Amino acid sequence: QVQLAESGGGLVQAGGSLRLSCAASGRTFSSYDMGWFRQAPGKEREFVAAIRWSGGSTPLADSVKGRFTISRDNAKNTVYLQMNSLKPEDTAVYYCAARMGLPYRYYDGNDYAYWGQGTQVTVSS
Repeated sequence: QVQLAESGGGLVQAGGSLRLSCAASGRTFSSYDMGWFRQAPGKEREFVAAIRWSGGSTPLADSVKGRFTISRDNAKNTVYLQMNSLKPEDTAVYYCAARMGLPYRYYDGNDYAYWGQGTQVTVSS
């Protein structure tokens, strides 16, 4: 019902910034809760950030709190992840995902029905 496409990844030095975008197709984008997850080589997928359909709740993983910000623009069918003060350990493929309904298990990737193809973020030291 919804297709997602991430963009904005790339190579950046430690301490730098990137902004990831997730463009969604479909007429019901504003009804979905959105999330960002990441996966590094040899590691399991981990939760990064989420935002409710209303924008009223934006939980962040402890590892990125104070550095990353999630936001959405429903008029543009787009979710953003602003990443500042990047560290080498942030290197991963970043995925955008969508879910709907309750209970709101925002931290659980298995609770998301739709996923983008991912965008690579590489932070050099």
